[in-house]
Amino acid sequence: MNDLSGSGLLSDPLRTKGTAFSAAERAQQGLRGLLPYSVTTLDEQVRRSWGEIHRQADDLQRYVYLRSLQDRNENLFYAVLAHDVPGSLPLVYTPTVAEGCRRFSELWRRPRGLYLSWPDREHLGEMLRNRPHEDVDVIVVTDGQRILGIGDQGVGGMGIPVGKLSLYTLIGGIDPARTLPVLLDVGTDNADLLDDPFYLGWRHRRIGDDDYFAFVDAFVDAVRAELPDVLLQWEDFATPHAAPILDRYRDRLLTFNDDIQGTAAVALGALRGATRVAGLPLKEQRVVMLGAGSAGIGVMDMVRQEMVDEGLSDREARARCWILDVHGLLTTDRDDLAEDQRAFAHDPADVEEWGVRGLVQLTDVIENLRVGVLLGLSTAQGAFTEEIVRTMAGKVDRPIIFPLSNPTANAEARPADLDSWTDGKVLIATGSPFPPLRRDGADVPVAQCNNVYVFPAVGLAVTAARANRVTNAMMRAAARALGDASPALSDAEAPLLPEWANVRDVADGIALAVARQAVADGVAPDASDDELRAAVRDTRWTPGY
Repeated sequence: MNDLSGSGLLSDPLRTKGTAFSAAERAQQGLRGLLPYSVTTLDEQVRRSWGEIHRQADDLQRYVYLRSLQDRNENLFYAVLAHDVPGSLPLVYTPTVAEGCRRFSELWRRPRGLYLSWPDREHLGEMLRNRPHEDVDVIVVTDGQRILGIGDQGVGGMGIPVGKLSLYTLIGGIDPARTLPVLLDVGTDNADLLDDPFYLGWRHRRIGDDDYFAFVDAFVDAVRAELPDVLLQWEDFATPHAAPILDRYRDRLLTFNDDIQGTAAVALGALRGATRVAGLPLKEQRVVMLGAGSAGIGVMDMVRQEMVDEGLSDREARARCWILDVHGLLTTDRDDLAEDQRAFAHDPADVEEWGVRGLVQLTDVIENLRVGVLLGLSTAQGAFTEEIVRTMAGKVDRPIIFPLSNPTANAEARPADLDSWTDGKVLIATGSPFPPLRRDGADVPVAQCNNVYVFPAVGLAVTAARANRVTNAMMRAAARALGDASPALSDAEAPLLPEWANVRDVADGIALAVARQAVADGVAPDASDDELRAAVRDTRWTPGY
């Protein structure tokens, strides 16, 4: 690969400089005549690219342009993103990536990553050996079944691993040549895709669970054989599969599920800042979650563990956690709960005196309890109604309300409404980006509980520290480090989470905390803080020629 020259060098996205090749380089590497005469700098290329971005008609076209730029010149792509991190994140990931996944087959340009399809299941090892680059630090894998809040996108789900790994590099400094997006194509139950003549995936209904788990097991075996030290991140798997997969492999390889653990860590990080501003520790709060999928359960389990770490017994902590699904409150007399949901189910006697007929709903919980924290991972647009929010705000001084569902259209409430209904007392974090609030003539940014605060830092930490597992304590260390970086700790009117412009610096601090915890947990070689700090610094890749 290193002897590439001429058009081959120009076409290599990891090695090309485009018009930035100097006159001497053009002469030495067979590039004369293949480029316009003028030699430009990387900074000039970045400015030209941003001009092109701004000329696009809408965010989807900007997404397409940036993905095309990534395919042409990765150094320039990441330099462009780094030039304006706050402006870049919505274009390469949420919310725009959702439409990119919906229209994946229509927008197809060129392959990136690996597509491992059920009909080719006998060749998983061969397909992994066909990966573009030999050495890989991070794999992000999805089966496309539960993409953000838009559901089954089949092969279109590949937009998520590609987008996530872009952020591993931009925020966490993982070398893009050492990342690998993977799509497990086990069919789709999306009728529109099955009927779409341009659909690029395996045109078949999703396989049954027995075959599905066998396929995942074979994939993991192939990864362990080919890349035994790689960090494997599970992304956007449906609730019936997400937790069982994590439980099955978390003690067998370096792995975590970002929807379960990453979402939990960033939510807990924002909660740590919010509870300190509210003046009431988490262990003294009642926390209500609307949404009992893998993400909702994952958040509440980390909240429960944090309450235990603050001094409560496990039983006392669970008594303060209330979870509702589409049917209502999780209670022990329901026969439709998964094992992880049942762990948070309340005894019906806990609510008997409320006098509710049928299943207890969110309105009932808010009316009958003094709730300080209300979280949403339900994808139920507008579920946090004015009545619910005003009732909650009438019982606590600083209500903490996080409508965390993605994309924006699925949020449980709009921040501006929450602010109005609580007379500005609410402490807010959202799952998708929203415009700033207007308070006393000034704009106040709304904190976005985006997993990008956590997962790139975890990738940087485990790579730098040479960890062989991701422990729950490591994820809580990430949450605590994020909470400690909350701007609201020094200004109660500031956002609960750091500005996007500072997210890469914040990631270094989180990575150090995670690496330190990995050493303490015995899943990484012994190292001092100075050694870990140096390892984090030396691992970070930055774009440049």
